[in-house]
Amino acid sequence: MCILFIAIDQHPDYPVIICANRDEFHQRPTQNMHYWPERNILAGKDLQAGGTWLGLSPTGNFSALTNFRRPDSFDVNKRSRGDLVLQALQNDEHKTVEYLTQNSAQYNDFNLIFGPLNKLQAFDSVNKKFVALNSGFHSVCNGALDDIWPKMALGINNLERLITSNKVNVTELLAVMMNQQVADNQQLPDTGLNTELESLLSSIFINSTDYGTRSTTIILQTNAGEIEVNDCSYNSDGEVVEQNKFQLTPSTEHRILNLQ
Repeated sequence: MCILFIAIDQHPDYPVIICANRDEFHQRPTQNMHYWPERNILAGKDLQAGGTWLGLSPTGNFSALTNFRRPDSFDVNKRSRGDLVLQALQNDEHKTVEYLTQNSAQYNDFNLIFGPLNKLQAFDSVNKKFVALNSGFHSVCNGALDDIWPKMALGINNLERLITSNKVNVTELLAVMMNQQVADNQQLPDTGLNTELESLLSSIFINSTDYGTRSTTIILQTNAGEIEVNDCSYNSDGEVVEQNKFQLTPSTEHRILNLQ
């Protein structure tokens, strides 16, 4: 998972709106978003390491991960970060805070968003900081929460424009997440990569032969607590190959329905 945009209490009908892209090597085997009966969660699955990048529980607990891009500190022997999302989905936020405080050094650098949708918080393993996500627009990518990288600013501006005009539909939100505009070289973040690679990674939607955006997830929570999840997967050419829609009813029977 490489970029998330989160709008909290910014629309009269949807108190929580989350738009997320997962970027990954195309060769890495993946199972698209589905219900995991053995863990009772809704998530995609990394078939190489067994974890996930984003998911929800039937009770409305949410978690998503982004890698914190610091190539010089990467250690191939550390634990897979996808395990963190699974743990956060199956524990309450207090246990997750305790686990992250004690064990974050076992993983390569990361950001983790976790908690009930109406009480989300973020943890940054580089700065060891927990931050509550209050009302407003938030973005997390491969640096610190709410950094102002060009694609983060672009996505926030486009999302804010849609939401303030009350135009909230999945098609338009997907369009925000499929934007391939790259940043000018002078605006690129400095994360230890060469300029050509920083440029490739500077768009919200990344399209290249080896590495790119593999999926987009749009999550809408209503005032009644109903949660609609739309998940869209892409091939190595950036073309849509699968779309699925799920409905969660955490306030009643804790069900996950696959609607498509």
